[in-house]
Amino acid sequence: MATSAITDTKGYLADVPEEYVFWCCDGRILKNLRELCDALSAMSEDTFAYHVNAAKNDFYNWVKDIIKDDVLAGNLLKAANARDAFRVVTERITSLSSKPARTTTKKTARRKTARR
Repeated sequence: MATSAITDTKGYLADVPEEYVFWCCDGRILKNLRELCDALSAMSEDTFAYHVNAAKNDFYNWVKDIIKDDVLAGNLLKAANARDAFRVVTERITSLSSKPARTTTKKTARRKTARR
């Protein structure tokens, strides 16, 4: 199942459970996308390179596996540095924040109509 199809877009912005926080090598502990964005805005290239290099991409893995946002995860794969990663996370947060929290499905709409 493509996790990007989830209709509850606010779920991507929520805090992750404590056992799934992101432990950054510079000591920061990140619980959500906004905290990731803040961390990336001030992150040194050395810290970024520790988490993103030829052997691994920790930000991609966390966003894909824990936050379950395939769209953002894919964009993070293309980020060459902390500035690029900050930009894609900022754009995704803006996009998610402007969407309704939950979309109405046809089934839900039929139920609402039937009650009237």
